[in-house]
Amino acid sequence: MAMIRIKRVYEKASKDDGCRVLVDRLWPRGMTKTRAKVDLWLKEIAPSEELRRRFAHDPHKAIDFMKKYFKELDAKVDLLGQLMLIAEKEDVTLLYGAKDKEINNAVALTEYINSKLRR
Repeated sequence: MAMIRIKRVYEKASKDDGCRVLVDRLWPRGMTKTRAKVDLWLKEIAPSEELRRRFAHDPHKAIDFMKKYFKELDAKVDLLGQLMLIAEKEDVTLLYGAKDKEINNAVALTEYINSKLRR
C-alpha cells in the first residue's frame, strides 16, 4: 500500500504527491485548474452540504462532525474503493481547501481510511 498524504490545495504541487485527489465538494476559491494540478476530483466523497454547513469549521463541533462524516463515508463504499485502488498503485495526496490544517474533511477522511486498514 502506498502512502496517503494530506495537503492544502493552495500549497505548491510536488512530484512526491503522487496522484493528487481533491476531496472537497466545492472547487477551491481562486484556484485555477492548471495551478491546482488535480488528477481526480472526488467531490462525492466530501461531507454532505448539510454536514459541511452545520460544521462550519468550528473546532467545538469537530468530534460531532467526524462521527457524522464517518457515518456518511460508511455508505460511500464505491468511492472509497476507487481511492484505495489508486493507493495500491501509487502515493495519494488528498487535497483540501480549508484554512484549518488540523480539522478538515481530508484529515477526517484519512483517519477513517487508516481506521479501516488497521482492522
